[in-house]
Amino acid sequence: MIVLSGAEIVLPDRILTPGTLVIDGDRIAEIRQGTAYTGGFAFHGDYIVPGFIDVHVHGVDGVDVLDSADAVATIANSLPRYGVTAFCPTTVACSPAALAQVLAGVRLARAMPSPGAARVLPAHLESNFISPEYRGAQPARCLRSARLALRAGPGKAGAAGKAGGEGPEEFDGADILREIDRAIPDVGIVTLASEIDGGLDLIRWLLDRGCRVSLGHSAATYDEALAAIGAGATQGTHLFNRMPPLDHKSPGLAGAILQAEEVAAEIICDGVHVHGAVVRAAVAAKRPSRVMAISDATAVAGLPSGSRARLGGTEITAAENGAYLPDGTLAGSVLTMNRAFQTIVEQMHLSLVDAAVMCSTTPARELGLVGHGVLAPDAVADLVVLDADFSVVQTYIGGQLAYTRPANVRRL
Repeated sequence: MIVLSGAEIVLPDRILTPGTLVIDGDRIAEIRQGTAYTGGFAFHGDYIVPGFIDVHVHGVDGVDVLDSADAVATIANSLPRYGVTAFCPTTVACSPAALAQVLAGVRLARAMPSPGAARVLPAHLESNFISPEYRGAQPARCLRSARLALRAGPGKAGAAGKAGGEGPEEFDGADILREIDRAIPDVGIVTLASEIDGGLDLIRWLLDRGCRVSLGHSAATYDEALAAIGAGATQGTHLFNRMPPLDHKSPGLAGAILQAEEVAAEIICDGVHVHGAVVRAAVAAKRPSRVMAISDATAVAGLPSGSRARLGGTEITAAENGAYLPDGTLAGSVLTMNRAFQTIVEQMHLSLVDAAVMCSTTPARELGLVGHGVLAPDAVADLVVLDADFSVVQTYIGGQLAYTRPANVRRL
């Protein structure tokens, strides 16, 4: 057994302070008020929270998921340092070969996890089927027509599905669908723009294969977004970013996501992509149980400002407030999930309980991870110890110590 004692324990409905949490095997055996005095770790002045589950992360510590065949495993090894116990490796629009490589990496990392690595969940694909107008840092040369891809059928040869862009790419949309079809157990979420030709049919195609559809990088009107939600889309990709602004006369995709109970909204909680007041308003509208805090982290997350890495093959540079393409386009974040938690509490003035729900509980429930995302007896012992500054002291995955900050933990 492992005993963690003296910290403030963030439960689903309250804070237990001071509290003691007991791990037995891969489960939480007990949570009780008070402090144990022998046989465990002392965490006075710290917080114990559920392990963070990041459903939208491209990379960290210099590595992007599309960099190499072992990139996903490398990222999984790095993320416990930031309190992440499970994550969806996330791609930008890419070629079929690059997609096949990352999905193979996901499959291998899930089948043969490294000791102490974050759990690798099925991938999140920011797909080739998005709006050119709202593509952001997604490469225009890789965007394709959903209608032509579905018409050609997965795997059929030819140039069908090409939607123009910055130079030739010798593949079609059907080739992308073929790779998705071949790797369905390892594809969890697909982001698309429902208003593009064939978008609604593509939603149905993905749902038939068990994928979760997220609406984003999209110019959809309010009515078009409602049609997509009616077709089965249940997630909104980085709410407010890369979609039309919310307007009181033309609410658009953002308005549809805010009012749809069946849709869980991602929000990049760095205080840069979305103003804190707007995050508070979104959480008030949807409640923490329908909001997932995400990092949208890129390979320069965790690196000093000025560092360079790649996002899907394109060079990006770290700044204090985000990652940028050479032309100045904002290309994801430099956020880590422990800092997202901190921002929710300190800048957005939400409670520790709400922050834990947004960073852990809601993602777990949306992805069907039973027993994850909460601190409760018999729940999976995926948890994080944070200090008063929200830096990670320890991370446990399945009851095993996956990360510990050197020379910081006292024995009882």
